[in-house]
Amino acid sequence: MGIRVRRSIQIIPGVTLNLNNRGVGGVSIGKRGNSINLNQQGLQATVRIPGTGFTYRTKRRKLT
Repeated sequence: MGIRVRRSIQIIPGVTLNLNNRGVGGVSIGKRGNSINLNQQGLQATVRIPGTGFTYRTKRRKLT
């Protein structure tokens, strides 16, 4: 089993830089649960209704 390293650094309120053992893992914009994430795999949006357990997540492949 390999060792994983993950670290999140808040750049400004609402914008987080995600780091992992390979380098920069991506950028998240928005609050926890309701956010847009951009990383090597593409664009991902997450919307959550607090207190209900309902979450909707959509992924878009990398635009090339």
